[in-house]
Amino acid sequence: MSAQIIDGNALSQQIRAQVAQRAAALTAQGLKPGLAVLLVGDNPASQVYVRNKVKACADAGLHSVLEKYEASLSEAELLARVEALNKDPSIHGILVQLPLPKHIDDHKVIEAISPDKDVDGFHVASAGALMVGETGFKACTPYGCMKMLESIGMQDLRGKHAVVIGRSNIVGKPMAMMLLQANATVTVCHSGTADLAQHTRQADVIVAAVGKRNVLTADMVKPGAVVIDVGMNRNDEGKLCGDVDYPGVKEVAGWITPVPGGVGPMTITMLLVNTMESAERAATAPQT
Repeated sequence: MSAQIIDGNALSQQIRAQVAQRAAALTAQGLKPGLAVLLVGDNPASQVYVRNKVKACADAGLHSVLEKYEASLSEAELLARVEALNKDPSIHGILVQLPLPKHIDDHKVIEAISPDKDVDGFHVASAGALMVGETGFKACTPYGCMKMLESIGMQDLRGKHAVVIGRSNIVGKPMAMMLLQANATVTVCHSGTADLAQHTRQADVIVAAVGKRNVLTADMVKPGAVVIDVGMNRNDEGKLCGDVDYPGVKEVAGWITPVPGGVGPMTITMLLVNTMESAERAATAPQT
């Protein structure tokens, strides 16, 4: 039996339609949700990502501001711009597209964003809120992965073993925390793990997020497991592919996400959800 496909494009459209309804309702009350996107330099991949984010905002009825800067922009100038946006009541989310030029400290810039507007979910305050189960913004990619699991009826992972391959601050670590919150028993594997297959063969859910082709092959997967592929790589023909050997694993897994058309669209969708939540919080916050 071939695995069932978790269609990120279809799920993404459903959630974006809900965001559009919420945005219309809030706009009718006189508050239009707003996202500011800052792009420094001319990284081609970043330009594509930013364009997609701005278009997604427009399609969902959110106000977006795209600010493009030369790679020579100083760190101090970027920090000053972030601070101005922190104070701008028309902006509910601030996104600084990474990577930044080498002379700018990514961490310093992320930490300069107000936690109330950290819709990427990268701020230390957001990571801490996730760790202790408080309200905060969830990192968009793992948040999207959780929505994909929910879409196949796996809201509660009690009694399930989940394996996360990767320990990045953007995906691996927050992914593990979200799976824990859903009651899964979680193992985090990485480049220092001795026998990856020993762990993945026991897993009911596997999330591959290391940016390495074919890190997960069919012989490493338990029949019927759910496989979420976060990877974005190129195969020998130059076509987009994930971290998972898709043709092989698809014949063993119960559910699988494709690349492209899987996790990718969900990442931008959860950015819209976070921006929407930020605007709704602003609408109900006491006036000072």
